[in-house]
Amino acid sequence: MTKPRILVIAGPTAVGKTEYAIKAAQEFDGEIVSCDSMQLYKYMDIGSAKPTEEERNQAVHHLVDFVDPRDEFSVARYQELALEAIDDIISRGKLPVISGGTGLYLNSILYDMDFGESPKNEEFRSELERIAEDRGCLVLHEMLAERDPDAAEAIHPNNTKKIIRALERLQDGEEFIRPFSGISDENCRYDAVLVCLTRDRNELYERINERVDKLVDSGLFDEVNGLMDMGLTADDISMKGIGYKEIIDFLNGQGTIEETVDLIKKNTRHYAKRQLTWFRRYDKMNWINLSEYLNDRDVMEEIARWVRAKA
Repeated sequence: MTKPRILVIAGPTAVGKTEYAIKAAQEFDGEIVSCDSMQLYKYMDIGSAKPTEEERNQAVHHLVDFVDPRDEFSVARYQELALEAIDDIISRGKLPVISGGTGLYLNSILYDMDFGESPKNEEFRSELERIAEDRGCLVLHEMLAERDPDAAEAIHPNNTKKIIRALERLQDGEEFIRPFSGISDENCRYDAVLVCLTRDRNELYERINERVDKLVDSGLFDEVNGLMDMGLTADDISMKGIGYKEIIDFLNGQGTIEETVDLIKKNTRHYAKRQLTWFRRYDKMNWINLSEYLNDRDVMEEIARWVRAKA
């Protein structure tokens, strides 16, 4: 029996995923399922670079702008909602287009990830130590970078003890998430076409810098200030996204506006690099360097070729 297809448009921040996901949804009679851990929050429109109202009118978007940032939200809950949305889209004869750059969220769709009860700390620590022994401490550092980029930046990749302590702190109140290399069972429900968009590094970094300037000009500082007026703080998971955490520090008296904006750009560039590293681990990923294409039509023809090959 033929499995239903899904199309994944992945890639680093600012590469152009939203634009091409919309084009793909229009081209293949599809609907978009967001795979972004920030765009799902209400009231966080600017810093998350959420699709605009105009863009959402061009294609149906699921899992965007629906979670209160004061509420807890987990990868397990995302997995549940994403699979429901995908199955609903398929049931109506349309193509699900998964668009975003959050690696763990994408894993929860593509792999049979088990989000059971959190193990006791001692068991969790032993599991982390086994991972370090079997696969190296870099795997642990990558786990930490995905869940707390700031902590990962502050801890050397070879400092296994500090990495484990940081992961243990994150473990409290959260589901146990297996590392990428510990997941081998693919989700057999779908036949996935994986596409990762990228650009030449200098071009991507320039786009990131321009995007940050645009977000700031659009009122990012006021948005963060308004969220803090709602009672949100740096301790809330929703406020740990790049752009939000740096501005919280500024509003609490750290640094100047110029230093804060430069830090946001720097952290965003580092995050884009980690995203690309994550997506390179997918053996079935089809890569498109947008810097090498003359126009959008050529890009869409390449994606269409891969989609048709799965038909």
